[in-house]
Amino acid sequence: MISFAHPYILYLLLLVPAIVVLHAVARYSRRRRMARFGKQAILASLMPDASRYTPGLKLVLQLFAITAIIIVLARPRAGAKQEISEVEGIEVMICLDVSNSMLASSTDDPRGISRLQRAKLVLEKLFSQLKNDKVGLIVFAGDAYTQLPITSDFTSAKMFLSSISPDMVPTQGTAIGAAIEMAMTSFTPEADMQKAIIVITDGENFEDEPEAAAKEAANQGIQVDVIGLGSAKGALIPLGRDGQFLRDSDGNPVTTRLNEDMAQKIAMAGNGIYVQGSSSSVVKEVSDQLDTLSKSTLEKVTYAASAEQFPVFAWLALLFLLADTFIPERKIGWLKKINFFSK
Repeated sequence: MISFAHPYILYLLLLVPAIVVLHAVARYSRRRRMARFGKQAILASLMPDASRYTPGLKLVLQLFAITAIIIVLARPRAGAKQEISEVEGIEVMICLDVSNSMLASSTDDPRGISRLQRAKLVLEKLFSQLKNDKVGLIVFAGDAYTQLPITSDFTSAKMFLSSISPDMVPTQGTAIGAAIEMAMTSFTPEADMQKAIIVITDGENFEDEPEAAAKEAANQGIQVDVIGLGSAKGALIPLGRDGQFLRDSDGNPVTTRLNEDMAQKIAMAGNGIYVQGSSSSVVKEVSDQLDTLSKSTLEKVTYAASAEQFPVFAWLALLFLLADTFIPERKIGWLKKINFFSK
């Protein structure tokens, strides 16, 4: 089956009959003008080198060349077939903290980007590293919600990142354990598939026991890595854009600090690693850790691109143009010696 990459270009083929009509009108007009000077037979004897056939032949060659060029521009393709390719990878579930504390600065500098913005930048780079792996996304605060089921579509995964905000989870808090438990049930059921959970948080957990959840994941063969965001110095939590900050019941500004001790304990319980999110090597460290997991075969159905057919028409266009170049407008000398109608 033949298809075209740019089928709308084929509308240019309407030029071919238009040129034929214009040529016919021009020939008719020429004959009428010449008739003013005498009979056609007499005028023909006065122009012995004028050919009645070569102009029409050249027009046919030129129209064939134009047709072939238009088809080349439309890029004809044929021979599409379905192929099954096999790639190797792992499955990774991301658990991203979207509690209000993630709006605080990710560094000691209060003018720096927020922890949540830093998390998005890290994830975007990490998704580019995972390549053939599968990824899923869970957001959590006081509760955990699946934002993106496990998938190999990293384009969609990156699109989801831009829309993530603390407003996605109505209940505030930091239920890290609930997020890990949800991640454990979000993988595909294949037993031989290597799996990992990456928790991105500031470590301020007030809801459950994340260490126990990470240990259970490790018992199921799931590696739990933790990326900590924020600093031990702490930062205020901004509210809106009017310069206000979150305050406690006594009216004092709330300072949120990175709980590295908690984050490290979660990673240790999950047989994973802890990485400081502000480190310039955070993506490399996490990628290297994931590379320690053995890759499993993932079957992926793809469709091979159809074979391009435009070179055939390009050669035809060239041949027609060359033939048109070598055929003169007047009679061909050596053909005048041949009488095609002799008995």
